[in-house]
Amino acid sequence: MNLSSSSKLNKLKPFTTNLGMAPLCPNTISPKSPQPFSVQLFPLRISCSNHCLNKKWSVSNAMPSDSCRLKTESNYKPTQHLVKSIVKGFVGFAATATALASVCCDSPGFAESLTVAFPVSRAPEVNTVQRTLVEAWGLIRETFVDPTFNHQDWDSKLQQTMVEMFPLSSADAAYNKISGMLSTLGDPFTRIISPKEYQNFRIGSDGNLQGVGVFISIEPRTGHLVVLSCLEDSPAARAGIHEGDELIEINGERLDGVDSEAAALKLRGRAGTSVTVKLHSGKDLGSDSSVREVNVPREYIKLSPISLAIIPHRTPDGNLEKTGYVKLSAFSQTAAADMENAIQEMENQGVQSYILDLRNNPGGLVKAGLDVAQIWLDGDETLVNTIDRDGHMSPISMVNGHAVTHDPLVVLVNEGSASASEILAGALHDNGRAILVGHKTFGKGKIQSVTELHDGSALFVTVAKYLSPALHDIDQVGITPDVQCTTEMLNSPKESVLKDKNSVSSLEADSCIMVAEHELDIQESNGTAS
Repeated sequence: MNLSSSSKLNKLKPFTTNLGMAPLCPNTISPKSPQPFSVQLFPLRISCSNHCLNKKWSVSNAMPSDSCRLKTESNYKPTQHLVKSIVKGFVGFAATATALASVCCDSPGFAESLTVAFPVSRAPEVNTVQRTLVEAWGLIRETFVDPTFNHQDWDSKLQQTMVEMFPLSSADAAYNKISGMLSTLGDPFTRIISPKEYQNFRIGSDGNLQGVGVFISIEPRTGHLVVLSCLEDSPAARAGIHEGDELIEINGERLDGVDSEAAALKLRGRAGTSVTVKLHSGKDLGSDSSVREVNVPREYIKLSPISLAIIPHRTPDGNLEKTGYVKLSAFSQTAAADMENAIQEMENQGVQSYILDLRNNPGGLVKAGLDVAQIWLDGDETLVNTIDRDGHMSPISMVNGHAVTHDPLVVLVNEGSASASEILAGALHDNGRAILVGHKTFGKGKIQSVTELHDGSALFVTVAKYLSPALHDIDQVGITPDVQCTTEMLNSPKESVLKDKNSVSSLEADSCIMVAEHELDIQESNGTAS
């Protein structure tokens, strides 16, 4: 996931200096009103030079070294029909309001700006969300992956939502209207979160939070909230919450229609407090007897994404070698730097092969996944391909990459490996760098832009889809490993065990790691060190 920050919206001041609050045209009076009733129109100028263009997905490299950078492409293509239907007008208020639109060319390249006038709510906090509505609508209008907007008139959705928002008195109710508008797109991953929720999201991405240590997501086929994984030795894991469990209620509140960020916010809270969760067992979702309620304490959760161990490994010819085991649990902002440091440390200890464990890694920052891939790859390799709303495919490739190590590599995956995990696994596999061992991955291959809006809220928009370097579809398909592991073989080693004296024996007892070691032996015997 790429975090980007939008520029602040400029307020257009028509005829007065009253902070943009003056109407663009004289106040109008509805013939249906028993008394004269005026509605102010708030003029809002949206600069489209950053968002309202067909832009190829791009990712920049944030590795400490300048030896690697990503090759990106941009295609500026003016949208001719941007404002055609905006001038239809907002109708249905007690007074008739008029929408005005204009296009301005501010630069030789292409900068399109749209001025929309809308009736000002009497509640200042709702008025703020009104501006957010127009801003979010515009971003969806120009970037959403489905140009049919789920086969509906997206311009009329703006009018309809503005009508519904006008009489509201609270920001929460107004945000709910925006969420309702976004839900009609049929994509559970395109959503808006409030300023408070966005701050919590950023804290989680930075690697520190207070909560229960569970990763959740919306299951695309059902729309239900499910547990992707629990952090090892977290409060959720100790309470018996498992991968695949479906969340029904949090503290007595039903989760119907609640997105994953809102649900995650409900689970978080001050360390020392607790939260009550009702859920269906993932093993028997169709049975009422599988419903259970658990009380989970909140603790400080450190999202340290890396766990390490060195496994002594005897090859078929009797030589004793060292295999470096790296478990990556999430893609936070520090994941790539932590990974590079870990590999360097094990290289200094004479490690001769590697196992990268992505099992139950639900993803995170996609950019971090691309940065991690570059640690293992050389040259100008393609890391992933993207397909935009117009069907145009663009590769994201390295330029003059230099891998930290060329030692043989096996990557472990399972159905809990999602999003950035799948992109990383696909990049390493399709470029011939790694053998995949485990089980088919989750299948989330959507590209999302995350834009901070003017009021501090954030809009998540699905803007494209990923294909692996070999053009294998990821979204709702997943990645099938080269060597399968049975369900019994997919138990990930406990992070807590990795820290004590029995850590190596625990890893050696993991059946999937045994399979991985066998694959490393085959690579060595074939002389195919990656």
